[in-house]
Amino acid sequence: MRPIVLSLLVASLFSAPIAAQELNLYSSRHYQTDEALYGGFTKATGIKLNRIEAGENPLIERIRNEGASSPADVLITVDAGRLWRVEQLGLFQPIESKVLAELLPAHMRAANNQWFGFSARARVIIYNKSAINPAEVQNYEDLASPKLKGKVCTRSGSHIYNLSLMSALIEHLGEAKAEQWAKGVVDNLARAPKGGDTDQIRAVAAGECAVAISNSYYYARLMKSDKPEDKKVVAATGLIWPNQKSFGTHMNVSGAGVIKTAPNKAAAIRFLEYLSSDNAQTYFANGNNEWPVVKSAPVDNAALASLGNFKADTLNISALGKNQPAAQKIFDRVGYK
Repeated sequence: MRPIVLSLLVASLFSAPIAAQELNLYSSRHYQTDEALYGGFTKATGIKLNRIEAGENPLIERIRNEGASSPADVLITVDAGRLWRVEQLGLFQPIESKVLAELLPAHMRAANNQWFGFSARARVIIYNKSAINPAEVQNYEDLASPKLKGKVCTRSGSHIYNLSLMSALIEHLGEAKAEQWAKGVVDNLARAPKGGDTDQIRAVAAGECAVAISNSYYYARLMKSDKPEDKKVVAATGLIWPNQKSFGTHMNVSGAGVIKTAPNKAAAIRFLEYLSSDNAQTYFANGNNEWPVVKSAPVDNAALASLGNFKADTLNISALGKNQPAAQKIFDRVGYK
């Protein structure tokens, strides 16, 4: 589609009047920069945004308990696995939107259009520059190599980030090879899984392990930090984009869907369309170091730019949920806790 036509399409989503002038958003995103994101929606549309924030599981249970009388219009949360779970509970509804169909890549739209990915984060490998040759860990599969015995750090295998990565590997490698990989990673652990992604990066810098798995935006945060201790962490470590010669680096999303019983459905669709606008996409990138999923969106983030270009996995986000039960069973079998 030509740029001028695309611009008109995006602009048009704010021009059509709708009856509802408020939106009830349930959000488990806890990023300060999202204040500007949500404020931008009200400024662009005149629609008042009422927001309830909590963890994803309490929010999902709240919507279930509220039933048909739930005031929730939209749920926004992180990770495709969680969004898939909401779909399986029957809490989302399919959405038809020309704007979303035109702006969002096909793999960022769940197969049934019940939920969508609006920003992307990569699952990368972090390595200690003085402890390992990065050529030895160019792929996720390398993390299971006997060469890395006692050198790998990760957060809990039961965490949704690692379950989604495993779901992608099941899709690409098949369950048998994916289980071999998981067993190899467990055999190579330098310590029992613990902490968050930033803790893994710090452990690599401190020499507790040689490599770790982390979401990219945690590393970008450290790169942008003015704290001397964070600068030391970045100086001691490097980032690898895994699987550049095969299926590409695993990508997960922050995404949203419209609740099945949404009292303000038109406003809810308007909000999803707003999330695909250049303004919102730029907030995701510049505010929280995530990649916009709309490729035309302008980005001014020196940390992201310095990481360079990479080949991203274009596996449909639905697969990250579909394979999640199998991923959990594999992790249980191999003792990846």
